Amino acid sequence: MRVLIKQFALFLVIFKSFAQEQLEVNPPDFIKSIVFVGPTQDQFPIIQLGESINLTFDDLTASEQDYYYKITHCDYDWTPSQLLKSQYLNGADNQRIINYENSYNTLQPYSNYTLTLPNDEVSFKVSGNYMLEIYNSTGDIQFSRRFLIYENKAAVSATVKRSRDFNYLNTKQVIQFTINTSNVKVVNPKEQIKTNIIQNYQWNTSINTLKPQFTLGNELVYKYDQEASFYGGNEYLNFDTKDLRSPTFAISRIEYTDVYHHYLFANQLRKDQKYTYFPDINGDFQIRTLQGSDVSREAEYTLVHFKLPYTAELGLNSIYVTGKFNNYDLTEENKMAYNEETGYFELAYPFKQGFYNYKYVMVKEDGSVEPNFISGDFHFTENNYLILVYFRNFGDVYDSLIGIGNTNSETITN
Repeated sequence: MRVLIKQFALFLVIFKSFAQEQLEVNPPDFIKSIVFVGPTQDQFPIIQLGESINLTFDDLTASEQDYYYKITHCDYDWTPSQLLKSQYLNGADNQRIINYENSYNTLQPYSNYTLTLPNDEVSFKVSGNYMLEIYNSTGDIQFSRRFLIYENKAAVSATVKRSRDFNYLNTKQVIQFTINTSNVKVVNPKEQIKTNIIQNYQWNTSINTLKPQFTLGNELVYKYDQEASFYGGNEYLNFDTKDLRSPTFAISRIEYTDVYHHYLFANQLRKDQKYTYFPDINGDFQIRTLQGSDVSREAEYTLVHFKLPYTAELGLNSIYVTGKFNNYDLTEENKMAYNEETGYFELAYPFKQGFYNYKYVMVKEDGSVEPNFISGDFHFTENNYLILVYFRNFGDVYDSLIGIGNTNSETITN
């Protein structure tokens, strides 16, 4: 028996060493407007066990294709957990998405798909990180999205402070927090407790390497400076196309050919300008229209035109328009092209009617990404921070998500 136990333990170690972080796969060009929400309507699906999440997306081919979904449980670092599917799911995944409708009275035809989890086919047994994958009828993955299920067992208290490093005093924000574990039996917090800090619900800048510095009774204290710091960035730019025919403050003119074209006023480099508070939704978007009552199938797709003036600082570097609308991806579709006649970087991108946040991201010739080179970094910027707390009990083979905490830099202190 001891030999079998040792062999099984060795197998788990080998399995974990080869496991890779599960990254989100972004969709092909014909799949747009992916909205994945829980009860809060923020497009960061996080729910308690028993609550529901909803995924919707549009297929611009409007061919009523069959799509299927699979669900994978992951550990805190997004490597697949060692749980069998039957240990984290009731029922079975790999089911076809049966709820879809075709667009109605739109210039751009599309099919709108809806998936609710849990449903009659599948539900969840344990908390933690999950990956939802969408496949077509030939088994090719179309896109994937992360979601979270938590249990309310640990209380998190957090604050945002300015960096103590003089070099980053005006550009960075530091997250300090405590975790109350009175409802969880923690013996070795540095090994059993894992955390993840996420700025504006974006995984690409998250911090998951922190360990508690010390313990006060049942409280674990995290008072790091540089290790828990984020660049402040700047408030997102935005536009609103809910009315097809009436320009808003960001839209200079509207034209109609085969579809509607919304031309935005030219933006400027903001990194050397003074910070100006301008309310945003931290990169998110909301589908809405004044031309119909059912936004899922009556909202129109329009081509939105962006302009950014060429400067010597930008040079031959690549400029992209990003936001939650494309999951902050950097692809040829959202890459700007330099127009020698106008002297601007320009881009035309299809958006479903609604309110959108966006920003400009620069990729240098050497491949390095400069997310805030154009917009600038300011410690004043309003950012939302989410703290996730994971726990692995002795004998468990997965990380459960036992608590969450929120804080906002509007309350930043020195």
